[in-house]
Parts: sequence; C-alpha cells; structure tokens
Amino acid sequence: MHKIWMVVNPLRVGVLGTLGVVGIAAVIHFAVLSSPRYCDHLGWCATTPTFTPGQPVGR
Repeated sequence: MHKIWMVVNPLRVGVLGTLGVVGIAAVIHFAVLSSPRYCDHLGWCATTPTFTPGQPVGR
C-alpha cells in the first residue's frame, strides 16, 4: 500500500474525494428539491402568478 501512496499524493486524493462527494450531494439535493413533492415548499415550481408557498402542486 505504501508504494501506491508514493505515486499518488494523499492530500490531492483527499481533496478531490471530498469535492466529489460534495458535488454529488449537491446534485442529489437540487434534484430532490426540484421534484413536485418538495418544490412547492420553497415556491420554485410556481406555474401561476397566484401561487403561494405550501399550496399543493397540481399533477
């Protein structure tokens, strides 16, 4: 195992791994927040000007 870390910089692997996990988490969070079940809480999916947050989304 030590031969692998002689070739690969552990700090770079840690930083890139952390950035990858944070990036995937952000994509999943935005995908869930843009789904009809959750987007009405924030008012992002408003299709009419009279939309109020918390109003059920029509399907």
